[in-house]
Amino acid sequence: MARAPFRFAEGTAVVTGAAGGMGEHVATLLGERGSDLVLVDRDGERLDAVAATIRAKHPGLSVTTETVDLADRDAVDALAARILAGHPEIRLLVNNAGVALGGDFARLTLDEFDWVMDVNFRAPVRLTHALLPALTARPGGHVVNVSSLFGLIAPPGQSAYSSSKFAIRGFSEALRAELAQVGATVTTVHPGGIRTGIAASARVGVNIPAEEAERGKRDFEKLLTFPAEKAAALIVEAIEKRRPRLLIGISAKVPDLLARLAPANSLAIFGKIVGASGNAKKAAGARAR
Repeated sequence: MARAPFRFAEGTAVVTGAAGGMGEHVATLLGERGSDLVLVDRDGERLDAVAATIRAKHPGLSVTTETVDLADRDAVDALAARILAGHPEIRLLVNNAGVALGGDFARLTLDEFDWVMDVNFRAPVRLTHALLPALTARPGGHVVNVSSLFGLIAPPGQSAYSSSKFAIRGFSEALRAELAQVGATVTTVHPGGIRTGIAASARVGVNIPAEEAERGKRDFEKLLTFPAEKAAALIVEAIEKRRPRLLIGISAKVPDLLARLAPANSLAIFGKIVGASGNAKKAAGARAR
């Protein structure tokens, strides 16, 4: 049965990771559609700038900012309590905030691994759990959980990040089935290489040599080619249409297909495709010069 489109102007949207990248653009688009906003990020200065821009364009909206480190579980719980107290009509939660950590598992510390899981998985779970009564107080609420390309495939050197993104994917699928019974919906987003600052801000394990760390960051950066504003527009469209899943970019769509058709060899096949594509681009560039 077809569901009614999501109505943006009927309440408050909570967006984490809203100080830049996809989160900033999603918040901007939600404001254009009439949503009151609670914007969350650890970068308070940039977050305030995003909020000020939205308020200037839409003076009739309520735009609240919350500067919170989502790795702090107590701070996440306190955040949820403040949101519930100040915004009873929550209709949308966008769990977008995320961090990255490079390094093979044997050389990561458990504290480093837990930091990624806290931000990328446990914080969304805690926020969703706390805000669920408001989101489901009447039919039509919606939750967006941002997974990743690495929630479809798990390359070496990304054990913590992939674990967190596979976890949020599984959580989303179970939650979707449960919330369908109360008239709420869930979208899982798998972005490919979105052009954001995640590579530059990614942590590297303390036991990883500096040269190896820089090489890993450069390789990660090469994947980030899809414009964040276009990704945000696709996310907002998926919210409106209540799509259960959104794959953004060819770098997410190809691995998804390979993971289903050739699960044992999907990573190796994808690596060859990416390598061939990179070589073709280099050759084209050389011809152009």
